[in-house]
Amino acid sequence: MGSSRLRPSAPSVGAATPLLATRTTCERRVVEAKDQYRACVEALRSFMESAGFSDAVVGLSGGMDSSLAAVMCVDALGADHVHGVLLPGPYSSSHSVEDAEVLARNLGIDAHTVPIVEPFEAFARALAPACGGALEGLAAENTQARCRMVCLMALSNAHGWMLVNTGNKSEAYMGYSTLYGDTAGAFAPLGGLYKTDVYAVARWRNGEEGLLAYAVAASADTGAAMGEGAASNAVDTGLMADAAGAAAARGTVPPIPERVFTKPPSAELAPGQEDEKSLGIDYATLDALLFAHVERGLDAEALVGEGFDAALVERVLSRVAATAFKRALEPPAPDAAFYG
Repeated sequence: MGSSRLRPSAPSVGAATPLLATRTTCERRVVEAKDQYRACVEALRSFMESAGFSDAVVGLSGGMDSSLAAVMCVDALGADHVHGVLLPGPYSSSHSVEDAEVLARNLGIDAHTVPIVEPFEAFARALAPACGGALEGLAAENTQARCRMVCLMALSNAHGWMLVNTGNKSEAYMGYSTLYGDTAGAFAPLGGLYKTDVYAVARWRNGEEGLLAYAVAASADTGAAMGEGAASNAVDTGLMADAAGAAAARGTVPPIPERVFTKPPSAELAPGQEDEKSLGIDYATLDALLFAHVERGLDAEALVGEGFDAALVERVLSRVAATAFKRALEPPAPDAAFYG
């Protein structure tokens, strides 16, 4: 596979931009999950170097996208240069908070907790008169997402950390995101991956091959840091042992909690919210349809000929067209030659 390049994750209106394919009945995967993962890590590292950032900050929701993005950040930069932020809101589940905390421990990164309940409620009170008496529905959901981005950008500015976006290609094409909320960030390492590919890549990274591949890098980083400290006689032996232990753990402990793979994906911006219910389609079907349309260039008639329901095709393609303006405002993402 060739070297990774950078591209805007958003195509121009009407343009067909290659996507990373999921395993569907339409096409087989051309590039393996391990190569997709490595390309994303390399692109993230390259972008940060060119932008002059040494440290990254990423919001940790306890879901798959933010979990995999955080792992990529650690593999690209080293654990000492990655900063996680938990931003629990009024509808955040206890298991999501727990999963985010476990992820941070597994990765050996620092994790800050900045609850958004109070700022969100303050916005809701201030906006209520202008919103007909109450901030509710989509406006309330998106305000929560924007509260999170205000907090993340404040930490980015305060510490000089680059904010990493955690969006994926499926969400981008469906406009399932909040402008100036979860679309914020300087770079989107998952921006070229369908949602189903995000899971496949994460499963590879959590598996034996992924653990072995990146344990070597972790050990090398730790060894270099320990060598520098020994040369200056400034590193406490206890801290050195802790660092070595953390590196060893990264080679044996799957970083992403298993529950993240099995629970339904949710933005947790409303009671009982689940992505697939909100979208009205499961991700496997959505990704197959999007791949056939965008990667293979099939129009509505051809998609129906492939066996997709006509009403579903019309609904998805209409939403893709209607949300093109959002994709134009998304951060750059990896662009690697995944397909021949």
